[in-house]
Amino acid sequence: MPAVPPASHPPAPAAPHPPAPAAPHPPALFSHEFATDPYPAYAWLREHAPVHRTVLPSGVEAWLVTRYADARETLADPRLSKNPVHHSEAAHGKGKVGIPGERSANLMTHLLNIDPPDHTRLRRLVSKAFTPRRVAAFEPRVRELADRLIDGFAARGSADLIHEFAFPLPIYAICDMLGVPAEDQDDFRDWAGMMLRHGGGPRGGVGRAVKRMRAYLADLIHRKRGDLGDDLISGLIRASDHGEHLTENEAAAMAFILLFAGFETTVNLIGNGTYALLRHPGQRRMFQEASAAGDTGLLQTAVEELLRYDGPVELATWRFATEPMEIGGQRIATGDPVLVVLAAADRDPSRFADPDTLDLTRGDNPHLGYGHGIHYCLGAPLARLEGRIALTALLGRLPDLRLAAEPADLRWRGGLIMRGLRELPVEFEPVRG
Repeated sequence: MPAVPPASHPPAPAAPHPPAPAAPHPPALFSHEFATDPYPAYAWLREHAPVHRTVLPSGVEAWLVTRYADARETLADPRLSKNPVHHSEAAHGKGKVGIPGERSANLMTHLLNIDPPDHTRLRRLVSKAFTPRRVAAFEPRVRELADRLIDGFAARGSADLIHEFAFPLPIYAICDMLGVPAEDQDDFRDWAGMMLRHGGGPRGGVGRAVKRMRAYLADLIHRKRGDLGDDLISGLIRASDHGEHLTENEAAAMAFILLFAGFETTVNLIGNGTYALLRHPGQRRMFQEASAAGDTGLLQTAVEELLRYDGPVELATWRFATEPMEIGGQRIATGDPVLVVLAAADRDPSRFADPDTLDLTRGDNPHLGYGHGIHYCLGAPLARLEGRIALTALLGRLPDLRLAAEPADLRWRGGLIMRGLRELPVEFEPVRG
């Protein structure tokens, strides 16, 4: 791998935060204005209430952890369980925590909801699909998908980059990896689209989409048992047949979470990354020049900075205290939900120099965009590959790409965990032929 360019500034000293002065008026959270730009509110919380108990839009009370050092420690703390049965309230039984529809569709036994030893066993099985060699071998297919999607709108001179590019690319890619037949992939695109809209679709639409996906995956697993291939679902079946004790529910839940987590994070990486580059012309030119020169090292560093600056995952998924504990000086009771705010931690000035500045050459960048500890995102290498290829193809083929809307008019999707745009309208000189 080419050497990563040095940072353009020295790393920030890892000095402890000064004592936070009393500040009685916390900012409003989870409003439309907050969704558009949550970073000022997170800066306030880091300074005045770094571990903050709040009522979420669902009505569930939870602790928000916003400082980098606390966040990193919390993500790796074994006293915090991923299993919602440890929640002190009955909210998990009402679908207020976790992925909508997963409980009723019998899809709870996946990596985001379980602890060791089951987590260790299942992660070991799936990790074989995301080795560096296997991910690298997938690069030509991702390039083909990116070019095909750009071909679909290049001659028009305008596009919505979320729905026409950032969304379908990872859907088709993860379907290929799972082994979903080409003739069924548009069904997956429809179901995933319903999940992506969250509250923006018809009432109950997410739950129905999850149940349809569950029924399809169960049928696909059954069909593949008689015709195994080199795909991920076939690998899960082989592991089960060789004594790894993978139940059908576990296999279906694993395929589901790989699809769910494997597409939405990448949609947001591509969308948020493109948006950030379009709003920072100097950084965008640097990216395009690195792409034209084949400077893979700088491109990789750039993707890491985009993940830190406005990453695809705003809050890490749910954790629940299994015993009384303390985080950042706050006492957490048994059963309390804890949500690590990755977006806040990754702009903590005690860890990152000039954290609100987009710097594609930033070398000292241990961001938490894909988590930390045993629950670190398994598909991160694939997401990074897809993000780099998508941005390179887009800005290489459409060099004059520009926003076709005022930033204040763009809408961000609702939902607690992910951060992403609903649409990203752009214009460019039409490309003929």
